Amino acid sequence: MPTAEFRFYEELNDFLPEFRRKHSFRYGFADNATVKHAIEALGVPHTEVELILVNGVSVDFSHRIEDGDRVSAYPVFESLDVTPLLKLRPEPLRVMRFITDAHLGALAKRLRLLGFDTRHAAALDDAEIASISASERRVLLTRDRELLKRRQISHGCYIRQSAPKLQLAYVMQRLDLRRAARPFSRCVECNGILEESNLEAVADRLPGDVARRFRRFWTCAGCERVYWRGSHYQSLSMRVAKALEDQE
Repeated sequence: MPTAEFRFYEELNDFLPEFRRKHSFRYGFADNATVKHAIEALGVPHTEVELILVNGVSVDFSHRIEDGDRVSAYPVFESLDVTPLLKLRPEPLRVMRFITDAHLGALAKRLRLLGFDTRHAAALDDAEIASISASERRVLLTRDRELLKRRQISHGCYIRQSAPKLQLAYVMQRLDLRRAARPFSRCVECNGILEESNLEAVADRLPGDVARRFRRFWTCAGCERVYWRGSHYQSLSMRVAKALEDQE
């Protein structure tokens, strides 16, 4: 069986067993195997990899490795421009859109709060999620490693954290989203765009004395939910500020 020398860098090591982390190791692969097949056979989803060097030369996922090759795999680069080296994807996603799997509903709401177009796949199977991610060019956020290995998915992010607050901080930092945030521009429930409305248009949907106490309202273009800056607004503003501060 042919073998190659592999080295994974930074957080890609999280997908490897302890004895293979942070150093080079030899691995036997099937004849005519692609570098994508070999990397995923070792447990690393291809969506987590931004740059692959084989014997020092950048290659794409379809590159077939040979006996004795040296393979280096690097994770997604956030602030370093590696465009001249990239062979894995034709171009980055210019507009960041997301789809979250069934386990990340709270993260989806937090991303919407910050203004990011985020679909939550609460009742979809893996095939449907992968199809939407590919066809709508949405970055897949998931805690399922196997889902990230699906061939259709070109952009994805494995969420290691369990607490929604930490999940959001991780995504914001890893994908460098601070400058793209547009807080309070989307409905946290359905992902629709919020549009400013006047009192007359929403009066029949307001509870209690809200109509008397507030003058500015926003409605969701999707579900028609009404928003105003009530007592909850201050706590949400603090949450937004903290999410953006985590980037500094």
